[in-house]
This record gives sequence, C-alpha cells and structure tokens, in this order.
Amino acid sequence: MGYRSRCVICALGLLAKAWAQAPWVPPRTPDGQPDFQGVWAMATLTPLERPVELAGKEFLTEQEAREYETRMRRQLNTDRRYQDKDADLRGNYNEFWRDRGSTVVGSRRTSLIVDPPDGRIPALTPEAGKRRAGRAGIPAGPEDLPLRVRCITRGLPMVPTPNNNFFRIVQSSGYVVILQEMMYEARLIALDGRPHISSAIHNYMGDSRGRWEGNVLVIDTTNYLGKDDFHGADDNLHLTERLTLVDPDTILYQFTVDDPTAFTKRWSGEIPMRRTGEGIFDYECNEGNYSMTDILLGARAQENKAGGQDRIK
Repeated sequence: MGYRSRCVICALGLLAKAWAQAPWVPPRTPDGQPDFQGVWAMATLTPLERPVELAGKEFLTEQEAREYETRMRRQLNTDRRYQDKDADLRGNYNEFWRDRGSTVVGSRRTSLIVDPPDGRIPALTPEAGKRRAGRAGIPAGPEDLPLRVRCITRGLPMVPTPNNNFFRIVQSSGYVVILQEMMYEARLIALDGRPHISSAIHNYMGDSRGRWEGNVLVIDTTNYLGKDDFHGADDNLHLTERLTLVDPDTILYQFTVDDPTAFTKRWSGEIPMRRTGEGIFDYECNEGNYSMTDILLGARAQENKAGGQDRIK
C-alpha cells in the first residue's frame, strides 16, 4: 500500500473517530427549534424523596435496582389487598390501571430529588407548616380534598404518579404545547419573550413562559393559585423547568422549586422522559367520579359515629 493510500485510510479513521465523539445534534422543526414533538412517558418506581433506609446512597447498583424494583412492585401491588381478608380495601384503582415504570432503566437514582444532596424535600416554613396542618383531618366539604381527587388539575411540576404518565409535546412557531394525559390539560407556553401576566391573576397551573438556551427548553412559571399544595407549596411558587433532548428517545426533565414562604430553601429534581409509540387517551375524570362523593359520605359517617349517631343524614 502506497504512502498516499495509507494517509487516506488514516484520515478516514480520524474522521470516523471524530464523528463518534461529536455531541449528538437534535433534529429541528421548520422554524429551527430543537424538535421535541411526540409522546413521552415518565413512569418510574424511583421515589420523589430518598427512602430513609437509603440515606447517604445516591445511586443503586444494577443488582440493587433490580432487587428494589421486585420488592416495590410487590409492596405496591394493589391487587394483593383483595387476597388479604384483614387488608384495608380503600383505594381507587386495581393493578391493571397502574403504570409502575422501572428503576433499572435510567440513572438508578434513589430519589428524583437531586438537590439537596440528601434527596429529601426541605423543611416547611413555620407558616406553611400551620397551613398544612389546618388541611389535615376529616374533610368538611369538597374544597378540602386534593385537586386531583376533584378532577381539576394534575398540577406542576411534572412528577410521576402511579398512572397516566404520558405527555404529548407539540411545537409551532413561537409556542410549545405540553398536553398532560392526566386531567387531559394543556400548557400553552409562549416563546416570544412576552412578560408574565399581571401578578393579580393566578391560575391552577400558573403562567408559563419559555425560552431556548441552545438546545435546552427553559420554562419559567409563576402566578400560581396555590390550591394544589404540592408538598406544601403555595401561591408564591416559582418553578423553573429545563427540558433537554439528550438522544432521539430521551428528554432529561429537570425542575427547581423556589417558594420562600413555603420551604426553607429551594430544591430540585430530575427524571428522564422516554419516547413512546403509544398514544394519549382522553382522561374522563369527572365522569363517574364517585370517589369524591364516597369520601365525603365516609367523613360524615365518621362524624356521626363520633357523635353517637348510627346513620348518615
């Protein structure tokens, strides 16, 4: 082989190595935005907060993750309750409807919270603690029940629940829309630099504004109504979300909760969202929502029993 041929082969080898090491570049929409469009799944068995028994352990080994997943699938299995004659049968869904996800696939973190380093939600302020304590106990009416039970909103940030963890992202010039399967509610996020709405106007999901930082979609949300009580959050919640398309089938979702009247310090979490070929179903929560009626009937029954009455009036 001649000198020229060897040089060509060497150059091709260096070029192939450079291509392999080059950062992945996401595809673009017609107007130049990184293309996040599709349906994304967020189900996981990784808890929001790090379990006490895993204190000081940020990641599981693959073997530990598999053992943890097996244990949690058994502990969380709602169908097991019906096999135990002494079990508490209160609940809403059986296991058929659950979307448990996995801990093995992904980072194998022991908590979705990454800051503080202990993986736990910071303490509430004294005022927030009093507010939350006031919401505890037997509900006097529907307003005392969580917004999800009332079929009003899933709320923010986007953290996994035991079911309906699909999100559809749609993009157009100047906007991003995120449709959440649970409650079937959509967030219309403007990207044109407009300011937030008046501070006098508050919404269940706040007021979101987006911007691009390179290939990262940054969403800034304020003006919350403060009725969702996300682990003690109130209407002063300021949520920052960052969505990064790290490969064709994965979005890294990161969020920071900043609420100085509710938490003693800000806190952050992250979770991968996986592309799925499945579609989103209509979430007809209000139709046949007997749970709220039954909860309130049960509350009145408890009150009547405490007052020495045998029947619900």
